[in-house]
Amino acid sequence: MTRLDFTGKEFVYNHHLSVSYSVLQPDIAKSLVQKGEQAKLDGNLIIHGDNLRALKALLPRYEGRVNCIYIDPPYNTGNGGWCYNDNVNMPYLTEWLSNNPVNQEDMQRHEKWCCMMWPRLTLLRQLLADDGVIFISIDDNEVHHLRMLMDEIFGEDNFIANIIWHKKYAPANDAKYFSDTHDYILCYAKIVVNGTGIGWTRKLLPREEKQDRLYKHDDNDGKGLWRHDNLTAKTYSEKYNYAIINEGKEHYPPQGSCWRTSQENMEKWIAEGRVIFGRDGKGAPILKRYLSEVQQGIVPTTIWGYEEVGHTDGSRKLLKSIFSDEQLPFDNPKPVNLIKNIITIASGKDSIILDSFAGSGTTAHAVLQLNKEDAGKRKFILVECEDYADSITAERVRRVIRGVPAAKDELLKNGLGGDFTFCELGASIDFDALLAAKVLPAYIEFAALVWNLFSDTAFDEKQCVEKEFLLGEKDGQLVFCFYKPDKKFLLSNESCLNTTRMEELVSAYPDKEIVVYAPACFVPNAMLAMHNMKFAYLPFALFKLG
Repeated sequence: MTRLDFTGKEFVYNHHLSVSYSVLQPDIAKSLVQKGEQAKLDGNLIIHGDNLRALKALLPRYEGRVNCIYIDPPYNTGNGGWCYNDNVNMPYLTEWLSNNPVNQEDMQRHEKWCCMMWPRLTLLRQLLADDGVIFISIDDNEVHHLRMLMDEIFGEDNFIANIIWHKKYAPANDAKYFSDTHDYILCYAKIVVNGTGIGWTRKLLPREEKQDRLYKHDDNDGKGLWRHDNLTAKTYSEKYNYAIINEGKEHYPPQGSCWRTSQENMEKWIAEGRVIFGRDGKGAPILKRYLSEVQQGIVPTTIWGYEEVGHTDGSRKLLKSIFSDEQLPFDNPKPVNLIKNIITIASGKDSIILDSFAGSGTTAHAVLQLNKEDAGKRKFILVECEDYADSITAERVRRVIRGVPAAKDELLKNGLGGDFTFCELGASIDFDALLAAKVLPAYIEFAALVWNLFSDTAFDEKQCVEKEFLLGEKDGQLVFCFYKPDKKFLLSNESCLNTTRMEELVSAYPDKEIVVYAPACFVPNAMLAMHNMKFAYLPFALFKLG
């Protein structure tokens, strides 16, 4: 496989590993929850903060659980003031990035863009389920680099399509060379997982009225509407090249083609009245295709016209109708129908949809609208680093949930329903400095992190029994974590694994292998092994146990 080389790659290759885990802190005042319910981290989420830290913070709960990812990263056109600064620890890369602002004359801006994308794509792949799929909007500035990044991170065997979206309905007359009227949407999925093809399965798009209008004939025989269809096939087969006889006249397929079925089956179709011979019963044979027998959906193509999925002008007008006359920092928000198309192809009614470059919140809008239309239970997770995460991203979601009086669409006007929890990124969990921290993470947050590091799977709160320090069970192993967000407890003998605690656990779970995370252990290794138990130190030497 051809690999993309860019300045700084050696520093960002494993940068995601050095990013600290952060606590997700719900902001009740900015959340929109059902009456009588509390903010929750297992429902719809809008997270304000750096998306690299946010993706790392999501791993403990969502690793391997996200069914569909859509992102619309910076296109790196060189026209704005965007500058990559990701607090990379390595002095050489930090100095290099800070001394190379992004502008049109700086051709190294492409390398900066790759440095920004690499760790984020790596974490997104970890969050993606084994049957998951990712779609990424991009334009000509970086599509070639993105394709190579995705080939390397996701695997070139997992490339699905490069979709062309016709985003503008009118050309720009002031264009220097060509009027830019399309964007790309790269699609990759986990088709090959651990060498086995067990991954994503593409869904069909719903049929549209214009396709069904072709079925306009009805014989009133109970078989329903039908249309004319061709009886010939383009792929030639001598077996299917035979004469169809009607009223003494022989009908052969055109030269170089053949009939689409065997002679035996053709005679059956004729007997059933599925083949007609022109309007007068004497013409060339034609197949009757019944609407009831066609595939109940449309196979998606790689070219998406604005007539079907919307255009940028329409999405700007929709955003303006939601926010009235407020000034919005979005020149080209994505259409709701574009994201609905992606979600429909990508996932089912119970899927988790992630957008880590959330912008104006179109992805959440699309999820809520689809749920309203088909009674789905999809969940969205949005991440937005800019200050408008509350005032625009979340506010749009609040308004479409409650209803937009100025909307033309009746569903949107009356409100799409739903809820979400708004989160800020809290303090990083630094294991080496945990006991010196002023604020310790809550048990459930710390438990999620320990479980994820232990198992490489998402944490399930339903398995957790906090009062017993039980995190859950995996592959016959029960995992315990002796932790409280209390320094006195962590420094006391109560937080340690001793012989009394060991005997209590062994007695309660005699047939299980037990794994204990705790600040200290006073039981010899030989005795632990004798009782089918493993121990790992917290917080100073947290590590994975196989």
